[in-house]
Amino acid sequence: MHTRQSRTRRKTCWKYAICLSFLIFCRVSLAAQEKSFPKEKRLALEKAVASFMATNNIPGLSAALVLDGEPRWSQGFGMADLENSSPATSSTLFRLGSISKPISATAVLQLWERGKLDLDAPVQKYCPAFPQKEWPITTRELLGHLGGIRHYNPDGKGDVPEDSARHFASVEESLQLFANDPLVEKPGTKFHYSTYGYTLVGCVLEGAAAGKFIDFLGKNVFAPAGMEQTRDDDFFAIIPHRTRWYHKDKGGMVRNAGVLDSSYKIPGGGIISSADDMADFEAAMLADKLLKRGTQDLMWTSLKTADGKETGYGLGWGVMDKFGLHILAHTGGQQGTSTAFAVVPSRNAGVVVLCNLDDVEVNQLAMQILRMALDVPDGIP
Repeated sequence: MHTRQSRTRRKTCWKYAICLSFLIFCRVSLAAQEKSFPKEKRLALEKAVASFMATNNIPGLSAALVLDGEPRWSQGFGMADLENSSPATSSTLFRLGSISKPISATAVLQLWERGKLDLDAPVQKYCPAFPQKEWPITTRELLGHLGGIRHYNPDGKGDVPEDSARHFASVEESLQLFANDPLVEKPGTKFHYSTYGYTLVGCVLEGAAAGKFIDFLGKNVFAPAGMEQTRDDDFFAIIPHRTRWYHKDKGGMVRNAGVLDSSYKIPGGGIISSADDMADFEAAMLADKLLKRGTQDLMWTSLKTADGKETGYGLGWGVMDKFGLHILAHTGGQQGTSTAFAVVPSRNAGVVVLCNLDDVEVNQLAMQILRMALDVPDGIP
């Protein structure tokens, strides 16, 4: 019979072994990173992240860098789970929010490359469940937020409540939220950001691919890019390494965020991933592993409204020029998460920042990290 003292000693030994293994892993990991990423620069990045987290009272954050086309640095900071003191790592899974959109757009463009999807055909060709409107809507317009589909209503009427575990079994079922609403603009005439528009994109993809949206992404985007942990954010599933979600109340106190079952918006805001996986996605894009270079150029070129004005948004990606660089980027935010990522094809570089607190301008940190990593001189806006 084991005594309480012996059981305590065994638990202590196990904890020591686990801690020792973790420290050895960290030491090997840091040694590998230091060989390819200067220690001084890494320490400067860590200091910038720590300062940003302290200023915004962020529980946990993960960040990654792609340099010379390869993931070069990634690290977790703070806590993935405050209640259980679980640290955030570079493999912690965060809700991506709207940076799900560039991933979904990449999958759609794969179908276009293969001749299975006409970007300029009416969406009903692939998604007959969506009713005809006063004007036709194309997939190209949906990808560029020119389709006239509404976004969330300011008063929340007609939308899923902010704290809701209502589960939608399919993309087609999700269409019920907005399919019968009038268009807010004539397609092609005005940029109108719409996550619901990407739900319709998901229906189009399923029709063109003759399969489930997330299954197609798993086979054609996640697997080729090496994104082994990335998947849909299934609210009810047990998913290892998934972070908890946090929110700051009016007094600035960090609390658990509200309930969110994102099954109604997987293509536009319902994917979870890690900093490591998203860095692999960026590297795969820069290496032309997922799309041909010409297709990327199409996707990364700003669309124009009917009157010729550029929108600053391509097919699923934001397009901007900043501190002398042409940058393709996106941000995301929803209950318990704030995210940002960007690629700079001319420098074969990219950045990822994911945190488990909502309403944080993490794009500021992402741009700071990118600027430091690429040695952009001070004074260049």
